[in-house]
Order: sequence, then C-alpha cells, then structure tokens
Amino acid sequence: MCGIAGMFAFDGGRVERDVLARMGHALEHRGPDADGIFVRAGIGLVHRRLSILDLSPAGRQPMANDDETLWIVFNGEIFNYRELRAELEREGCRFRSGTDTEVLLKLYERRGPECVERLRGMFAFAIWNQARGELFLARDRLGVKPLVYHVGAGRIAFASELRALLQDPAIDRRVDPAAIHHYLSFQVVPSPGSAFAGVKKLPPAHYLIVRGHVHEPVRYWKLRHRPKLRAETGGELRALEEELRQRFEDAVRCRLVSDVPLGAFLSGGIDSSAVVGVMSRLSSQPVRTFSIGFGEQAYDELPAAREVARRNGTRHVEYRVRPDVASLLPTLVRAYGEPYADASAIPTFVLAKLARREVTVALTGDGGDESFAGYDRHLANVLSARLGAVSRLLRGRRAGRLVRALPHGHGPRDPMWRLKRFLDRLGQSPEERNAGWLMQLDGVEKTRLYTPAFREQVAGLDSSALVAARLSEADADDFLDACLYADVTTYLPDCLLVKADIATMANGLEARSPFLDHPFMEFAARLPARLKLRGHTSKWIFKRAMRDELPPAIRRRPKMGFNPPIAVWIRGELKELARDLLLSDSARSRGLFEPRAVERLFHEQLTGEWNWSTQLWTLMMLELWQREFVDRAPDPEPIATARLAMV
Repeated sequence: MCGIAGMFAFDGGRVERDVLARMGHALEHRGPDADGIFVRAGIGLVHRRLSILDLSPAGRQPMANDDETLWIVFNGEIFNYRELRAELEREGCRFRSGTDTEVLLKLYERRGPECVERLRGMFAFAIWNQARGELFLARDRLGVKPLVYHVGAGRIAFASELRALLQDPAIDRRVDPAAIHHYLSFQVVPSPGSAFAGVKKLPPAHYLIVRGHVHEPVRYWKLRHRPKLRAETGGELRALEEELRQRFEDAVRCRLVSDVPLGAFLSGGIDSSAVVGVMSRLSSQPVRTFSIGFGEQAYDELPAAREVARRNGTRHVEYRVRPDVASLLPTLVRAYGEPYADASAIPTFVLAKLARREVTVALTGDGGDESFAGYDRHLANVLSARLGAVSRLLRGRRAGRLVRALPHGHGPRDPMWRLKRFLDRLGQSPEERNAGWLMQLDGVEKTRLYTPAFREQVAGLDSSALVAARLSEADADDFLDACLYADVTTYLPDCLLVKADIATMANGLEARSPFLDHPFMEFAARLPARLKLRGHTSKWIFKRAMRDELPPAIRRRPKMGFNPPIAVWIRGELKELARDLLLSDSARSRGLFEPRAVERLFHEQLTGEWNWSTQLWTLMMLELWQREFVDRAPDPEPIATARLAMV
C-alpha cells in the first residue's frame, strides 16, 4: 500500500521535479518506508512506499521492466499475484523481486490494458509506456484505492489524494458549485467529480489511456445480478450456503498474505465478527483484534466485540477514547482533501491510529451490507412497498405536519428518529424513497437554505437523479438488487471506501476487506434477493452460511453502525466551535447559505425542537474545508495526527 503521483506533458515538454517532490512529500503518510521519483522528457512518476511484501530494496518504486521501456507506480495489493507469477514464469518471464508490483508490470508487458481483467485485489496504478509514448492509469473494480487527476495546460497530473494533486500550481482551486450541491445531500462529493472544477476521480472499474490527448475512461467490469442461482429446494439452498461459506473463506485467506504484522478491526457486528472468526480458524497464532468505544452507552459496541474476541481467543485490544474532537477535525479535513461529513470517520481514524501501534495491515468488514442488504433502508424499501395504497395517505401537508409533531428523537440509534425518517418518505415512489433515505438534505431543504445567487448557480441539478441513474443501470429484476447495485456504485466507493482509505493511510495502515473480493461479490449478487432480506432479517443467507463463526447473540444483534454522538457533541463540547463555523462572518460572507436559515437550524438543535445534527455537521465540515483548501493553498506537509486521550 502506497501513495502515487505523476505528470505527463502531451508534447514532451518539461515536468517540474520540484513540483513532483512536493506531491510526494504530501503523500508521505501513505508510504513512510521509502520514496522514489522517475523523470524523463515529458513524464514524471512519484512513489511513497509502505512495505508489505518483499521488504527489501528490490520492491522500491518507480519500478522498471528489464529494458526500462516501462515504468510503474502502484498503490494496492494484488491478492492473486502468486498465481499470475507462476503463469508468467511458464511463459518465460523472470523476476527480480517477490513483489506483486513486478508481477503487475510483467502482466501489462504481456497483456496490455487487458491486464486489469486478470487482477484480484485493490489497486490504483500508472504505467509509462516509453515505446508507445502513452500513460496508462487504472483503478480497481470497487474503487478501494483512489486516483484523482487534472487535465490542463497541455498535460495531465494525477495523485492518490487531492492535497497532493493540488501541489501542482497549474491547477486552479476553483470550487465546483455542483459538487457542493451534491455534497449537501450525500455528505460526500460523488464521483467522477470532485470539489474542484477540472479535477476528476477515475471511476472504479475504469482505466484511462493518455497518448497525445486524453481519452475518455474505459469501463472494464460491471457487477451483474443475473442469471440468478437456483434455491428452489432445501438441497439447492444448502449448496448455496456451502459455496458462500467457501468463497468467503477463500476471500479471507488470500488477504492474510503479508510480510508485516496483521490484525483486524472488530466492531462486534456481523461482518467484522465473521472476518475474525475465519481469520482465527485459518491462523496458527491468535489474531490481533482492535475495538473502540465512546463514553455514551448507546454508542458503545465494546461488550459485543469483547464476546467475539473471547470466543475466538484473539489478542484483543480495546480502547475507550475521549478524543479532543475540536483538535482532531482540522486533521481530518486536511486528510480528506474535499468536504467529507460522514462522522464515523472520527472513530475510524482513531481506531486506525491506535491499531497502527501494533500492526501494519488490518482486515475489516467493509462491503457486507452492500452485498447482503444490511441497511435499515433496504428493509424500509420492502416494508413501504408492502404498505401499497396506505403509503399514499401520507402524501400532503397535513400528513407532513403529523409526522413532524412526533417526538424528534436524537439520531440514527433512536427508534423515534428512525420511525420519523421512515414515515417522512413513505408516500413517495420507490426510487424517490431510496434516494431520500440516502440524503441528509433533499431538494426542498436545500432550496430553503440557499441564497438566491447560489440557488441560481445550481438550478436544474437533482442529486437524487444520480442514484436513480444507477438504479436504472442495474441488470436486476428485483428492486432490492437494483438498490444494492446503486449502493455498490455510489455509497460504497464515494463514502465508505474513501473513509477507510484516508483514515487508515493517514496513519500508515493498510486496510483489506474480504467482502470486497470481486469473485465473492459476483457470487453474492447472483443469489436470489429473498435470501438476502427474508422477512425482517437482513443478511439472512450470510448469517446461515457463517453460523459456526458467529455467536447466536451476535447473529441476533441489530445493526448499530459506527457513528459517534454528534447530536450530543453539538449541544455540548462542540457548541462554540459549531457556532463559529456556522454563524461567523467568514461563513456568512461565502454567499452560499441564508444566515437566518442556518441560525434556525442551529437554534432548533440547541433547544431540542428538532434534530438537525447531521445537517449541521455537514455544514460545519464544509466551512472547515473551505478555510483549509479555498482560503489558502494546501501545504505539502504530511498528515499530522492529533493526540488522543484513552480511558
């Protein structure tokens, strides 16, 4: 796992070595073990190395082929590299290292761009082909590893992170109004756009060939839900369960290859518990597991994680962390590079920092909900469809007032809050409901918030249409499968995987998730939807297949998520910071939001009249980001992590 960056001047012009050096310096946290720069006429590649496989100097990058006509910088892990290496050796290839990087380079040398179709893993890489005078950029199928780029001034520049890319002075830091508009709905900037006009994210499952001019990204993979696997008899169901178990075990096994200490994040939920259970069975030594908790009991999952650790005999380390949130937020903003408001980034960042004290690689449970319908909104979609005509009674202003009159609740773990969120969307179409449950601020709420000038800038932009487009793109007969496809192509890569990559790599830690193994996901996608969500039970078939790994109490546990008590913090220790970020002269002067509208949200939050905590958090993180990246140029210093108080 590493950080990469580079530049390619289309006409063979000069690339600035000092700019490349600044880009590399900004990525030092992603690769603290070694660095390298390759520069020739018109091309420059930068690498920061976090050594995982073959810790010797033979694994350093940029890496060349035998005659130095190909050069690669690579971020990620290829989990089937041993099989690919054996295949290439049978074809006559010879290797100088034990790295997957060299295997990837040789595979490209033999197969060209089609090499990506043979890769099982997580990756973002660039290969300079001297003979063809072209640059090849590629990203993994699910978007686990990031790659951002900018085209302009006769060249393309790329990097693993926005802050590194912005070290290129040729890139204009002009904010894209559409990005802000969509961010306010989803708490992230959806790909392929970015917060800056002209900067793009290479979409997951795409590659880009640059030769004299920029080609459009080429898609090389799509998750398909058809044809469905048969489960009409008890025997067929048992066979599917057994194959699911074997495929998951294989996905875990191939992620245990490492030349450095390895452990796992353990929340006590279904997904991480299954990962730890299989790891423990496959490992000859006790697995190292790491859990985190907060002081508020409703948000504390440590008891459940402790039970899983005890059952599997892991070397368990748990933390109750009392971070100085106010001091941690600037670090998070610098690390993410664009506005990012999923508050679970806080505990994820803290957990990564603490786990890095003992391990360099950590397995996670990311991606299980997107394959097996683990979110409440998946069940809510099914329940609302069953209500049929009854749901239409909730259309109209009178019904809306009745919903609003209910007690407001205090956040995602409050039953009343969840009920109101369900009822608020019940009278809409299935597509509108699904998008609405994903969004923090919908079109009506944003219209009330915007100034006339900003409203005019984003007129005609519908954030829900981004989700609807993915629903229609899915080759699914069941609406649940279409929703899962939309999750895999939007929420998963744009939010969850961004969170995991930045939080872990900011601390020099590599994260691997077996649920993101594409052969496993392809099998899961073809399972009948009724086996994923059965009655009120989510992940039904996965729980059955993994029942030997999961304690009964864990199988019955409702999903809790990983969110900290933001509503409590805004009313307490973060109140003054929130006031400054939301109501200061600098925030008012930006011309995005009506001051009175923001004041109303803040007042209703403090008085308990309504719970606007996620919306206010979204606005707070936007203002913090603008102060860090818009008001001034980002510096190239590596990410410095805040001190944490542990109890």
